[in-house]
Amino acid sequence: MPYADHPDGSIHYEVEGSGPGLVLVHGVGGSADGAFGTVVKALARDRTVVRPNLSGSGETTDGGGPLTLDRLAEQTVSAIDDSVGGPVDLLGFSLGGAVAATVAANRPDLVNRLVLAGSWAYPDPRHQFYFETWATLLTTDLDLFRRFTTLTGFSPAAVNSWGHEGLNASLDNHAWPEPGISRQIEVALRSDIREILPKITAPTSVIGFAQDEMVPIEGSRQLHSGIPGSTLTEIEGQGHMDWIGNPDQMIELIRKILG
Repeated sequence: MPYADHPDGSIHYEVEGSGPGLVLVHGVGGSADGAFGTVVKALARDRTVVRPNLSGSGETTDGGGPLTLDRLAEQTVSAIDDSVGGPVDLLGFSLGGAVAATVAANRPDLVNRLVLAGSWAYPDPRHQFYFETWATLLTTDLDLFRRFTTLTGFSPAAVNSWGHEGLNASLDNHAWPEPGISRQIEVALRSDIREILPKITAPTSVIGFAQDEMVPIEGSRQLHSGIPGSTLTEIEGQGHMDWIGNPDQMIELIRKILG
């Protein structure tokens, strides 16, 4: 359970495997294990996989106060420096995509290849309305918050596949959400990286999920349009978090992208 110092605290991260560095950055309410626990073993067969816990997740600490993308990017850089030193391949999921893009724009020397999955470039009105609703449910009714997350975070096919028992078990998962999720939601509400996208020089692959109700596919199209030379893969029939429970297609795609 390694820790690395960052400008205002200590970042907790996980590291597995050996070989070239691959850093995985989670999204809102996620964690090193919660977001990537189902893919890490396959990816660590021939890579050193580093999974930082951003502020609000795991045992990472900071000085308190509002979070920013720059602060979360600094934490990610600290984990890279402490674990493998860089340069690395960098994959960000959801809010982690905005964090990873910020690292790639500000520290091109650290990033060989960039992968952005289920992320966005700027908060349009629907995005803001969604995260405002999420924040309200979090503070008023945790059961409704979990229900809303399930219904919007997964495709109908994925939800139906769990059956009633599986759905009830997911609502009883008292280990989630992470205790600092409200601070991460605030970052997601105002996350706008349009201005830095042209600065990204690392070869970039954008992955979008066609049935994503949490971060609609348009967000991935925004990133693809803004990052010079990037590629876009749209995965049909997939919701925002389907791949976490059924990771085989995602693992195959990531390994193909990274070579």
